Amino acid sequence: MSQQKIIYLDNNATTRVDERVLDAMLPYFTDYYANSTSTHLAGLTVKEAVENAAWQTADLINANADEIIFTSGATESINLAIKGLADQGKKHIITIQTEHKAVLETCHFMESIGFEITYLPTAADGLLDIQLLEEIITDKTLVFIGMFSNNETGVIQNINAISKTLKAKNVLFICDATQAAGKIPIDVKTLGIDLLAFSAHKFYGPKGVGALYISAKAKVKLKPQTLGGGQQRKLRSGTLNVPGIIGLGKAAEIALKEQQEDQKRIEVLRNKLERGLLQFEGSFVNGNTENRIYNTSNICFPGVNSEQLILALGNISVSNGASCSAVTSEPSHVLKAMGLSVEEALSSIRFSLGRFTTSDEIDVAIEQVLELAGKLHG
Repeated sequence: MSQQKIIYLDNNATTRVDERVLDAMLPYFTDYYANSTSTHLAGLTVKEAVENAAWQTADLINANADEIIFTSGATESINLAIKGLADQGKKHIITIQTEHKAVLETCHFMESIGFEITYLPTAADGLLDIQLLEEIITDKTLVFIGMFSNNETGVIQNINAISKTLKAKNVLFICDATQAAGKIPIDVKTLGIDLLAFSAHKFYGPKGVGALYISAKAKVKLKPQTLGGGQQRKLRSGTLNVPGIIGLGKAAEIALKEQQEDQKRIEVLRNKLERGLLQFEGSFVNGNTENRIYNTSNICFPGVNSEQLILALGNISVSNGASCSAVTSEPSHVLKAMGLSVEEALSSIRFSLGRFTTSDEIDVAIEQVLELAGKLHG
């Protein structure tokens, strides 16, 4: 009996490594394996490759190479950004209820050490009320932490308006761009973002490596959270994950060149999928459909248990929550914060397409989801 081909529609959880990225990485496991901080020729050769990867990564977001710190991923980047600012005297942090757990759990930790945290609600479409943000800022507010694009709904916040509001109040802006970097253009200079976190594995790079952009203004305030040999300008000590960094750089280079092409093709497929699935009676899209990343569709199928549907789909990979808890009996905190009932949240599924998704796969997914959702409808 032949194994069914996997149809992977969970690209917001992780992506397949692009073969061009893998090819760039492989020599740094075998031929160029020296420590990048060693001063002999082998080490200097690797150091040069790491510096090139820093430029590739920086170019993706219009930053400078010396503003990039390599980390193990966006979660570490977020922790470094938030905890690293803790000694500034101000004790008030603002974030959004629909943030990723990497932000929310770090904020809970900050509360345990004496910080006041304000968790702002969103409108029903997932967008933040900018006026509400402005009203909640005080002279004690240190930083605002907000997602560029939501991992569950794809909703893109008004980053420019948020940034202008924060700058007027002298509040730092930490942006979690995990679902946006490598997919859509980001210009940290124009947008006025102080710290920006992202991971390679969300745009066809390897797992276990990410970056934190740190502006000149934020750098003088940021304290390291990992101490040791003083690598990366003493902001994040530890031997560098050279193959991972090379992979991140290559993935960033490819993304910068192919973003427009990827967006055009993937958006057509996402819209095709959405039109097909919305044939299910009573179904609806969660979140703003205008301000949304082009690869994501979060759909509620009323009366259908999403966990049962995911299991029944078998070879079709989708999720009903964040990537860290793809199948869970707990309703999504994001959807609940947007005003969905527990039943609606538990009937919602995220479909996230990618570079390797095909039109034929979308046809199969539409047919199977509609058939199985019909059978499971209570």
